Amino acid sequence: MSARRHANGNTESVDNYLKAILSLGGPAEARVTIKALADRLRVAPASVTNMLQKLAAAPAPLVQYERHRGVQLSGAGKRRALEVVRHHRLIETFLYQVLDYPIDEVHEEAERLEHFISERFEERIAAKLGNPEIDPHGHSIPTMEGKMPERESMLLADVEQAGTFVIDSVSDRDSGNLKLIEACGITPGARLRVRKAAPAQGYSVSIGRSSKAFDLSREVAQDVRIVRLAK
Repeated sequence: MSARRHANGNTESVDNYLKAILSLGGPAEARVTIKALADRLRVAPASVTNMLQKLAAAPAPLVQYERHRGVQLSGAGKRRALEVVRHHRLIETFLYQVLDYPIDEVHEEAERLEHFISERFEERIAAKLGNPEIDPHGHSIPTMEGKMPERESMLLADVEQAGTFVIDSVSDRDSGNLKLIEACGITPGARLRVRKAAPAQGYSVSIGRSSKAFDLSREVAQDVRIVRLAK
């Protein structure tokens, strides 16, 4: 992977912009609006516009930005974004598996460390963990070559009828929701049965072979990705 610093002056702020654009653009690499980026990063739209203009005008542009049309990552920007995501998810996995961090604490710790680890440290973490393909939340870990395996899944919050699913991943952005999700037994690979679906209000679900149902709000359901089991 590339060196720790790039021609635009690698900073935590730049990395966070690149990661957010990668996430919001999704597998289709759709253009991301200023509003969506401002909401994700919790900064003023004017600050977002200013940063994107700088990144687009740099000698080695990290983004492709057009006023009123939003932003996409350049080839260099995508490589850096995937590199930082790889660091983040490897660190989360190391903290969880080796250092026994609680699942709801690994995200913030990884956020602090992801920008600064060396290639040697990255390689040693990956080797120690057996070159994992997913992190503790069920998210794919980009490869050393900067490839992100694609996985088909849907949000629990998009389910409209009862059915049986396998939990693909859970969001790590809200530690409170994550703690609740874990307490309910909602973990990657577990079977989840939707007993009642009311997308506007919430869901009644059960986990595994348990007959005990519990309710999840729509907000929490937005943090769970699932795959429908074939009938």
